[in-house]
Amino acid sequence: MTIDSAAFERYRRSPNARTTLPRLLLGTAIVILFWAATTVAVLLGGIYAFFAWQAGAAAPSGVQGFLASPLGILTALASFAGIWIGLWIAMRWVHGEKLSALLGVSRRVSRSGFLKGLIAVLITSLISEILLYLLRPEIARGPISLSSWLLFAIPIVALTWLQTSSEEVLFRGYLLRGLANRFRSPFIWALLPALLFTALHWSPSSSAAINACVLASIAAFALLQTVVVYATGNLGAALGAHLGNNLTGFLLISHQESYNSFALFNARPLEEPGWTTADAVLIAFIGIACSLLTIMLLLHPRSPLRVAAELPDEANSA
Repeated sequence: MTIDSAAFERYRRSPNARTTLPRLLLGTAIVILFWAATTVAVLLGGIYAFFAWQAGAAAPSGVQGFLASPLGILTALASFAGIWIGLWIAMRWVHGEKLSALLGVSRRVSRSGFLKGLIAVLITSLISEILLYLLRPEIARGPISLSSWLLFAIPIVALTWLQTSSEEVLFRGYLLRGLANRFRSPFIWALLPALLFTALHWSPSSSAAINACVLASIAAFALLQTVVVYATGNLGAALGAHLGNNLTGFLLISHQESYNSFALFNARPLEEPGWTTADAVLIAFIGIACSLLTIMLLLHPRSPLRVAAELPDEANSA
């Protein structure tokens, strides 16, 4: 299985002359600033609404209880709007480009790539859940009723799309494209955004072993996303894959106690004590193996889900 770099080379060369390293750093700072400001604003608003709904009485678990509540989860997802705002400002006023330039050379999301990425990850997520069940067969029906689940499905999908798309456009679009334009080495343009993305998933409530296994799985997923962007020169497949991955955890089977309010089923939370080092190693192996399988589904020449590169004659029709 070989990957033609022609599509990515066009994507790498697409930034204008104003995409310098200082401007890239300034743009990143703007994104972080607006992300932080939006997070504070929506969290304060959500907390106020939460305690007002509780008739002014503090919940037993305080702010942590809010963050784990359905309203808290919706609020946390809404905070990712700050990334989109920051990216628009950075692209418009720092680089003098349209935000759509980050999506690919065609400046549009490849619809076929998005759909294939989504399907591929849903398949490998099913395999992952089966393997995790064999490791720890502890799955219980979640507290949410089917009618409530159907009611919240649309806003959860919309807000999950807001979250996953903002992360992809930032880490696999803005940072990857900008760094690749300035540096030839993938140890810079591919590794740095992947490390930043992975580091954001550190959980202080989990053990060191579980954190290590989760970060290894996230790093493998970040590699998967980078490889498909490299192969296609478009964010379509990465956007679909990320959305499928997160929707599985939010709506179907949750492995995190703090994000299980809307899931139909809850597996044993990774934050709970009692996981052994052997469990952590197996969890990491499952995550890495499923990411590699996803890459095969999306890039193998004989795969029905193989994604197409955005080549010159396809840039206007992708």
